[in-house]
Amino acid sequence: MSPRRTTPLADDVSPDRPALARGAGQHVLVVAGDPGLAELLSTILELAGYRISLTGTAAEALARVAKRSFDLVVFDTDVPDRASLGGEHRPRLPHRPPVLLLTECDSLPRLVPELGPGERDYVTKPFRVAEVLARIQVLLRDARTGPPRSTPLHYGDLVLDDTVCRAHRGTRALDLTPAEYRLLRHLLVNAHRVLSKEQIGRYVWGDHRGDNAIEQLVSRLRRKVDREAPALIHTRRGFGYWLGRADPNSPGGDGS
Repeated sequence: MSPRRTTPLADDVSPDRPALARGAGQHVLVVAGDPGLAELLSTILELAGYRISLTGTAAEALARVAKRSFDLVVFDTDVPDRASLGGEHRPRLPHRPPVLLLTECDSLPRLVPELGPGERDYVTKPFRVAEVLARIQVLLRDARTGPPRSTPLHYGDLVLDDTVCRAHRGTRALDLTPAEYRLLRHLLVNAHRVLSKEQIGRYVWGDHRGDNAIEQLVSRLRRKVDREAPALIHTRRGFGYWLGRADPNSPGGDGS
């Protein structure tokens, strides 16, 4: 009988499934204290086309990021010294790579801000290989094509600050989940452009989800963004969703 897997993996790669997202030689730092998890992640990412460096502690990860430029960090939040990242004597980071967190907690804004206060995302454990690879690809794409992280994104009184992953509508802070923040960011950078459900699903989750999941996500976001101000998020029936001020010439004038 083969030994029981103890690593936090939800499913295996199947030949019947679509091809997994692949890298192009980007340098990824994997931070995992569990040797089994470290070996699993290294194998997955190397097979997917990434160059891998490994460390088992948060302190060593911080030291490595301070010394050299990584394209991305995959960080298991169960490393025993994670709390040390908040210390007063941590080195100043000349380069802040995007960070993918592997966690059992949904509190993204409180997780490891020192490693990468810009682009951040998370995958809950037990994780799926396809989701990890898809989220890595989205983070790398955003880091390559996004606007400078020091410049908040804005549309009217709606402001998104990627350095802290926070959003405001006027003076009101928006309490957004990571998926809601990604959706709002995608709508904002494509203001006045109708985005299909397939486009939204691939950006938010890395793959296409059912229409109902996207409709529910948009509905939750709309309640938070448009609760006390003129509506910014609109529906173009049969086509998708767009963000902007509604007027007779807008692309979504047939529904909100």
